[in-house]
Amino acid sequence: MKLDSKIPAGPIEKKWDNHRFDIKLVNPANKRKYRVLVVGSGLAGASAAATLSELGYQVDCFCFQDSPRRAHSIAAQGGINAAKNYQNDGDSIYRLFYDTVKGGDFRSREANVYRLAQVSVNIIDQCVAQGVPFAREYGGHLANRSFGGAQVSRTFYARGQTGQQLLLGAYSALEKQVGLGAVKMHSRHEMLELVVIDGHARGIITRDLVSGEIEAWAGDAVVLATGGYSNVFFLSTNATGCNVTATWRAYKKGAAFANPCYTQIHPTCIPQQGEHQSKLTLMSESLRNDGRIWVPKAHGDKRPPSQIPASERDYYLERKYPSFGNLSPRDISSRAAKQVCDEGRGVGPGGQGVYLDFADAIARLGEDVVRDRYGNLFQMYEQITGENPYQVPMRIYPAPHYTMGGLWVDYNLMSTIPGLHVLGEANFSDHGANRLGASALMQGLADGYFVIPYTIGDYFANANQPKVTTDHPEFRNAIDAATGKLNRLLSVNGKRTATSFHRELGRMLWDKCGMARNAKGLQEALKRIPELREEFWQNVTVAGESGTMNQALEKAGRVADFLEFAELMVVDALEREESCGGHFREEYQTEDGEALRDDEKFAHVAAWEFQGLEKKPIRHVESLEFENVHLATRSYK
Repeated sequence: MKLDSKIPAGPIEKKWDNHRFDIKLVNPANKRKYRVLVVGSGLAGASAAATLSELGYQVDCFCFQDSPRRAHSIAAQGGINAAKNYQNDGDSIYRLFYDTVKGGDFRSREANVYRLAQVSVNIIDQCVAQGVPFAREYGGHLANRSFGGAQVSRTFYARGQTGQQLLLGAYSALEKQVGLGAVKMHSRHEMLELVVIDGHARGIITRDLVSGEIEAWAGDAVVLATGGYSNVFFLSTNATGCNVTATWRAYKKGAAFANPCYTQIHPTCIPQQGEHQSKLTLMSESLRNDGRIWVPKAHGDKRPPSQIPASERDYYLERKYPSFGNLSPRDISSRAAKQVCDEGRGVGPGGQGVYLDFADAIARLGEDVVRDRYGNLFQMYEQITGENPYQVPMRIYPAPHYTMGGLWVDYNLMSTIPGLHVLGEANFSDHGANRLGASALMQGLADGYFVIPYTIGDYFANANQPKVTTDHPEFRNAIDAATGKLNRLLSVNGKRTATSFHRELGRMLWDKCGMARNAKGLQEALKRIPELREEFWQNVTVAGESGTMNQALEKAGRVADFLEFAELMVVDALEREESCGGHFREEYQTEDGEALRDDEKFAHVAAWEFQGLEKKPIRHVESLEFENVHLATRSYK
């Protein structure tokens, strides 16, 4: 396997413009001859499907939800970054580029990040034109707020439901094309296999989640926009249906999987309430604009927060990182919360929480202003916890939220399988070892609206592949493989549910490969995961049959893939003997507990090639060159 990033030559600010001119085009009449299969209908998938269809390509779009509007992009709350500099506070394309590279702890590809910053300004114009109701100042100008890892206000938002509003914009563009017959929408279809013919991605196999029918779909290219794998931890802020299946099946067909150990733990989530939970709830990072995070200075202080005077409170982020304070990056803020809780200063049941306090903001701005900014978030918190955050501080604790790892892609967003393009959170390309807040929505829409419409044409112009139909033997082989796995799951007739296996796997990964990792814990996980996987295939129970709606079978298939993927994630964490961003190895830290990188050995992307379940995958390396942002120790103090 060869990793060719295809980064264009020339100054970084000219790379994307020059590349768009240099790559080959497909004329409008010929675009109608190509069929693109888009898997996923979130921000990346919906925007890609709509835009490719507008250009003239035939598009089939697939999602396992009952509507594209239910894609997990809808859950994003706080905002979307763009280097508009409307606040005249010193922002620029270069500053957004710099903040993103630094925020990712110097483990991202410079060229991709700069392009992301460049097209960010176009995203806002596109969304405003679609009618996305961004917040506005009194005079009518678009409003901005701050997010972690930045000292400027560049985040555009729609109260605490920005993802929902952006998705409705992309959904409107998609449904317009569906209405015109230019996009064929296949909801309640889950991808189970990628079909590769003569080394090129030429189709997919899906299961209709209503009828149970296994179907084959042929195309000239496949676009995966299926999100991340945070649900490998069982409890995460992701919707319970989010999974690794599509990207994992592509990996097993030859697509390299890059940096799977790079997982993001979000610092502001509602703490776990009990073993009954199936997911955790995010509290937007935007709350840290006005909320102050603190714990009691004294260990084991159980007094109500109102009875703890300011002199006996530790505003630990403001103390440790005065330049960024409560808006320090997510990885740093999460580890700081874990540290104070491990010291015995956590609050709430079990001491697994810290306070996010709005008393000062309410006193300064008034309750009406705070309600206008965050009202739906405060309402959601009160519905879940029974506590009124206008009167008492929120209790928050870090939780799995986002994954920076994903399928390896080149500058054109194509994987190591020609014809397989990967967008949004499903790829690895832009965020390094830690994503800055409000950048996920930016990447998804950048990839879908402004990158893949150019680069997929270059693939078609150069690929020269013959047309194929689902009569090709590879489609029959893929159908047999998908059907065989489903039948195997149904035939075990064991005693444990797939959920119980998933919960055990997730708890182990949280303990051994979560906010902090060490060699001993990772080795213990590597020993236990294959054992748990073997037990799964001997003792899982899946009721019902495959030829009909069967949610137990859906869940079991996804858990089976998590049990395979988890091993790769832990292997990657063990091999990366440094700390960087969200990957914190306890053996590699500075005297004051910060991440200690090893740029000499690990300033690279680790891309893994599948060799078989019982064989160790091959670790390939793409060196990262830093010509515009010089390697430095990341500091937010």
